[in-house]
Amino acid sequence: MPLEPFARSEALTVGIELELQLVDHCDHDLTPAAADLLHWLGRKPFPGDVKPEITESMIEVATDVHTSYKAWLAQLRTMRDALVDAGDRFNVAICGGGTHPFQRWYERRIYATPRFREVSELYGYLAKQFTVFGQHVHIGCASANEGLYLLHALHRYLAHFIAMSASSPFLQGVDTLFDSARLNSVFAFPLSGRAPFVLDWDTFVESYFTKMERTGVVRSMKDFYWDIRPKPEFGTIELRVCDTPLTVDHAAALAAYLQALCKMLLERKDVPLNEDMYLVYNYNRFQACRFGLDGVVIDPATNERLSLQEDILATLRALEPYAVSLGSLPALEHLHRTVAYAGNHANQLRAHHAQTGSIQAVVDLAMRMFRGEGGNAAYR
Repeated sequence: MPLEPFARSEALTVGIELELQLVDHCDHDLTPAAADLLHWLGRKPFPGDVKPEITESMIEVATDVHTSYKAWLAQLRTMRDALVDAGDRFNVAICGGGTHPFQRWYERRIYATPRFREVSELYGYLAKQFTVFGQHVHIGCASANEGLYLLHALHRYLAHFIAMSASSPFLQGVDTLFDSARLNSVFAFPLSGRAPFVLDWDTFVESYFTKMERTGVVRSMKDFYWDIRPKPEFGTIELRVCDTPLTVDHAAALAAYLQALCKMLLERKDVPLNEDMYLVYNYNRFQACRFGLDGVVIDPATNERLSLQEDILATLRALEPYAVSLGSLPALEHLHRTVAYAGNHANQLRAHHAQTGSIQAVVDLAMRMFRGEGGNAAYR
C-alpha cells in the first residue's frame, strides 16, 4: 500500500499519548483489566481518547490537538481524574512509570485485536516483554520537509527527553542500574532506533519507504519503532523516547519543552545536519538511559563532552523567550526544578525503595503520584 500523503497540520500543535499501567490494588502486580475498564469508559463520554495496548494490563490515552500548554495540561488532568474514578470502581489503580517494577512478562496476555495478534505472532516473546509504558508527543508540521528537518535536528536533544522522563529503574524485581530500562525493550525490535538520514519527503517515500515495502518487511509507518518517526496521516512527527512520567503534570511539561525546542530549531536553523551527527547517537542515548541526568553526552558538532544536567539547564535558559511567546514558561520552570533539584522520577523511585526496602512500596508511590499525591521531595 503506498504511503499516504503528508497531511496538512498547523505548525507546533501538540498531541500527547500516554501508555499506562493497570495495577491490582491488593498485591500491586499488573492486572489484565483493560477490557473491563475500556467497556466501562466507553459507556459515557471520556475527556480524550482511550484504547487498548498490546497486553491486557495496559491502556493508552491521547489528548486532542492543542496549541497551548495550559490547554493540554488541563485535559491531561481531567483525563487522569476520569481514569482514577473508573479504576476505583474495578479496584484497579492506574499509574505511569516506564516499567512495572516486578511484573513477570510471561504472565501477560496479548489484547485480542488483529494488529496485536499479528505483532505477537511475528515477534514472539518480545511482544509480551513490550509491556512497557511510554509517552509519545506529536508535533504538527507545516510541511513534510519541515517534519523531516525537525526529526533530524532533534537528535541533538534526544538525550534530554530520555533523562528528564526516565522512570523505569526496576525490572523483574531488581534495580537495573538504568534510569530508563524501558528503551532497552524497545531496542530489541529490528525496526527500532533512528530514522534514515533523508531530508526530502519525496526521496523518503520513493527511495526508502517504497523499497522497504517491496521487501515485505513493512506495510505502514506503524511498523517502524523509531525514536522519532513521521506520521503522515496526522501531518506530525512523533517523539517516542520518553518513559511515561509518574505525573501528568510532568508529561505536560515535557511536551511544552518539545514545542519550545521545535520553535527554536525552526527559527534558528542552526543545528548542522549530516550523517556524521549520528556517530554518537547511540552513545548519547545509552548515557541518558543508563545514568539519567548524571549522564555525559557528546556534542556531535564539536565532539565536546557535556554534562547532561548542565546541557539541559543551558537549553532551558535558551528556550525562555520561545516559551514566553508560547505561554509555557511555567512548564520550563517545572523542568528546571526537576533537573536542578528534585531529580527525575527514576531517582524518586530508587530513593523510596531505599527508604522502605519494598518493591511493592515503589508501585504504591507510583500509584499515589498518578493521583496527584506525594513525590515532591528532592532526591538528587
